Amino acid sequence: MTRQADMFINGQSAAPSSGEYLDSENPADGSIVAKVARGTQQDVDKAARAAQAASEVWADISPFERGKLMEKLAVAIEQNLEPLAQLDSREMGNPIGLARLAIQGSADYFHYYGGLATSVLGDTIPITSDKLVYNRYEPYGVVGVITPWNGPLNQACRSCAPALAVGNSVVLKPSEYTSLSSLELAKLATEVGFPDGVFNVVTGLGNEVGAPLVEHPLVEKVAFTGSVATGQAIAEIAAKKVMPVTLELGGKSPNIVFEDANLEAAAPMVLFGFVANTGQICTSGTRVLVQRSIFDQFSAMIAEAANHFPIGLDKEFPTLGPMANRMQFEKVLGFFESAKQQGATCLAGGEQATGPGLDQGLYIKPTIYTDVTPDMRVVREEIFGPVGVLIPFDTEEEAIQIANDTEYGLSSGVWTQNASRAHRVAAKIKAGTVYINTYHDFSIEAPMGGYKKSGLGREKGVAALHDYLQLKNVTMQLI
Repeated sequence: MTRQADMFINGQSAAPSSGEYLDSENPADGSIVAKVARGTQQDVDKAARAAQAASEVWADISPFERGKLMEKLAVAIEQNLEPLAQLDSREMGNPIGLARLAIQGSADYFHYYGGLATSVLGDTIPITSDKLVYNRYEPYGVVGVITPWNGPLNQACRSCAPALAVGNSVVLKPSEYTSLSSLELAKLATEVGFPDGVFNVVTGLGNEVGAPLVEHPLVEKVAFTGSVATGQAIAEIAAKKVMPVTLELGGKSPNIVFEDANLEAAAPMVLFGFVANTGQICTSGTRVLVQRSIFDQFSAMIAEAANHFPIGLDKEFPTLGPMANRMQFEKVLGFFESAKQQGATCLAGGEQATGPGLDQGLYIKPTIYTDVTPDMRVVREEIFGPVGVLIPFDTEEEAIQIANDTEYGLSSGVWTQNASRAHRVAAKIKAGTVYINTYHDFSIEAPMGGYKKSGLGREKGVAALHDYLQLKNVTMQLI
């Protein structure tokens, strides 16, 4: 019998007011994983009111006690790591090894921010001896969190953990494609002692649940991870409400390989930079800039690595799983057709992956294009699949110019054994993150966020805490 997944509001499961459910499909074989509640504006209102009622209770709990509850939730996630990983793997199609790493990362967010809960300190400002002037950092109240399908539980925890740590309550809207692990997280939070209403999950479609969540008058802050178009729509609503937002949006990140780089180390990591999670990572290093003197050599090396990269859920990690849903699968195939029509040369992949264990799934071969021009769609637009383009350059200045020739600015990479060049180029790249001689470091302590259309605000690290706090100044005349 197919599992039925209801929402989680005010400490308990809640059936959708619509009475309707959406199919959650396994992209590896097309089977139905679960029937997920199709929420409505009415359900959002119920969750927001529960969160608002709980917010004062949660904010009044001492930071030390909040931190202890956060730690308990982290342990509960670890104790349920395997079933949570299986849920994410089945709904999204990521290989189980990668899913396990992502769930451990989810627990680590609550370990990390639970430990930081007591670190938010106010300060005093010396004015005159007869005045006491100080600053307080206070939670907003109800925070709406909207997450994508490419990292179901991990990205939910990335936003929810800092929001909860500083005293906000949360209404989480996960992607309709990947809702199950978020629902389990809310249940675990209640089981370990979070007050009812502090952590709510409303499932459903973006226009039926996401938009009403952003528009709701009780929601005082929104964190969103997803496409630029949706982020712009959220920002427009937020502007009318005069409400702050954290937006972690798209990317078309450059990964620059200089002629003095260690190519044996660089080639597999640069490939991993755009095929990790089947390319469904906003920080993917999809524009590979290679110095012309080593261009042919490096192209051959990375193409060889791509042609032998394992595909299928039954392979050992790292491996390439299916695209998370048919819409994204068809989108990537559309980019292949566009690249062909615009004259790009395909060095590897460029087609659906087939064979034993793959024919029923949404698999794409690791793909590399060369002979590209700046106006091509595969060069300019975010593909969100395992696709990279190779672009030659001659000088350091040209590399920087090409790297910054994009409307995005989320991530970037630099490969060189010259430390001065590495830091010089890092300073010139317009991106929120620069990796040097590595790529896709998933540490929680380092903040991430975008320049330009890649977003507003920061996730991860201590910096994220202040995106979920507002500053109050108090001035008192001493009598």
